[in-house]
Amino acid sequence: MSTDTTRRETMDTTPTTTVATPRPDLSRHRDFRLLWLGETTNRVGINITTVAMPLVAVVTLNASTLSVSVLAAAPWLPWLLIGLPAGAWVDRMRRRPLMLVCNLGSLMLLASVPVAAWFGMLTMTHLLVVALLNGLAAVFFGISYKVYVPSIVDRDQLQEANAKLQGSESVAQVAGLGGGGLLAQGFGAVSGLLVNAGTFLFSALCLLGIRSREPRPERPPERTPLRQDIREGLQHTVRDPYLRVLTAYGTVTNLLLTAYQAILPVFMIRQLDVPESAIGWLLASSSVGGLLGATGAKRVTARWGTARGLLVATAATAPFALLIPMAGKGWMLAALAVGSALLALGVVLANVIQGAFRQRYCPPQLLGRITACISVANFGAIPFGSLLGGVLGTALGLRPTLWLLTAGLAVSPLLLLIGPLRARHDLPTAPATAPGGS
Repeated sequence: MSTDTTRRETMDTTPTTTVATPRPDLSRHRDFRLLWLGETTNRVGINITTVAMPLVAVVTLNASTLSVSVLAAAPWLPWLLIGLPAGAWVDRMRRRPLMLVCNLGSLMLLASVPVAAWFGMLTMTHLLVVALLNGLAAVFFGISYKVYVPSIVDRDQLQEANAKLQGSESVAQVAGLGGGGLLAQGFGAVSGLLVNAGTFLFSALCLLGIRSREPRPERPPERTPLRQDIREGLQHTVRDPYLRVLTAYGTVTNLLLTAYQAILPVFMIRQLDVPESAIGWLLASSSVGGLLGATGAKRVTARWGTARGLLVATAATAPFALLIPMAGKGWMLAALAVGSALLALGVVLANVIQGAFRQRYCPPQLLGRITACISVANFGAIPFGSLLGGVLGTALGLRPTLWLLTAGLAVSPLLLLIGPLRARHDLPTAPATAPGGS
């Protein structure tokens, strides 16, 4: 007995050295790499569609400014119609099969546009239906991949994962928006959508290559009604002071961003005389800033913390939105490119910080519903923003409307000063369970 005790005491007092094994970069994580590539390719396809569909409407169907704005709003309308129940469904289902269905659905929808055009049957109604259904697929894909990420990577790798995903979204914007213009130039706006459809096939093949088995979502002992699941996600989002403020900021920002972006192609074509092939590249200029925002998120949070870094990044970049309505012909187009890039830098950096925050902060069993609630508010503002841009552009003129909307963007970071963010260095990692909890 005494010998054993002595041995334990000796072992306890012997200094030991623990060597921390560094985690490999996520770029070497096979399953995350496939998810990353699949999500990026999906975003490339979405951004090509963003350029190609309005070009089809303007060039092929000679649509009005208001009609183009309605078409720009259509892909986002499903967030309002089905976003909340979609979050509850995603919490109950495996996410990878759902993402596969979304990719294949988008493939068939986009391929239908050139087929209809070849038979002389393409109409504005057809484009609107394709945009709506493609938006429906984007709702389920967008919620699913965000909820799927924590099942692929470890908790302490979430910020790196979100930075890579946000960075690739910016690359996807450059490739998609620029590629949309090149496809329109090389194949015509209508036929370019057939090439676009192939991006969703490639995304589906990437998802099929993931080897790890996705765990089944936790099921409560008793099946709860869908309405109750939705209410639970809504209550958690609205009552939490951090989620509430961040959601309000994202909603207002998306409303104003989409309002000016909806009329920007018309502004460039009809007032700045920008060629069709160059429109995508000019729209993609914002993605350069977005890429810098994604890659710089780690440095910003290390320097200022996650909460303060969010405030600094948005306040320092949002005022540059006022460069956009200053754009003119020739070298004055640079004002549009620089303003869009710096604005996107702050938006994407904020998205990286918020994405990692939600995935760590929210209860796992509620993550799909909370993600859906925030997305419904943020993305649900987009169709209203598109319509707002079209209505104001028609009533006031394109340039005055751009001044009004970008002025709103310049002051939008003030919303983040409402609530607890302004007093914190870092965002919390779990909801407070008691007064003074973090």
